Amino acid sequence: MTGAEWGRPGTYVARVGGQEIELPLVELASDLTIALLITVDHGIAVLDRAGGELAQLLAPERVEVVATAATMGLPVAIAVSRALGLDDYVVLHKTPKIHLRDALTEDVRSITTGPTQQLRLDRARIGHVEGRRVAFVDDVVSTGSSAAAAVRLLRRAGGDVVAIGALVTETVSWRQALGPDEHLVRSLGAIPVFRPGSGGGLVEDWDG
Repeated sequence: MTGAEWGRPGTYVARVGGQEIELPLVELASDLTIALLITVDHGIAVLDRAGGELAQLLAPERVEVVATAATMGLPVAIAVSRALGLDDYVVLHKTPKIHLRDALTEDVRSITTGPTQQLRLDRARIGHVEGRRVAFVDDVVSTGSSAAAAVRLLRRAGGDVVAIGALVTETVSWRQALGPDEHLVRSLGAIPVFRPGSGGGLVEDWDG
């Protein structure tokens, strides 16, 4: 195992930097179960500590602005921005809103949301990204599709994406989706997905 262990029945304990966080196991399909990290379920102190630790990993990249995707990345972006001494962050939205009618968009499909969605960057926020060193942060980098789409969108807005930060990475399949950008990833931990075992229980799959 890599920095994690089985918890109480139906849970998995992930090491996230200096903390252990118990995650519920959620079945997505008959052959796939994931340990689900929901940032808003873990309290302010947990996210502040994790954000501070992630900020330490990102600090050498001289980040000028933090970006994230709504909604579970928001607590991460706030905590990381605060720890880096930044007073602003940029949100890539996944749902249509009145102020996003003319937004820059990029298609994305997430393991937890199913159908193809769009990431949207408010054109009024482009100036907060353009010409600046940007770190995209999120709760989990799993397939890498969301992070890859975010990087494409931020670059289209003129941002210099210098890092991708995550509380945890899931398996290693994200490396293929990110391709030459995989080296940008900074993470506080790693978790597997889970497959049915021959004995009827679940076994860890670190390859995805």
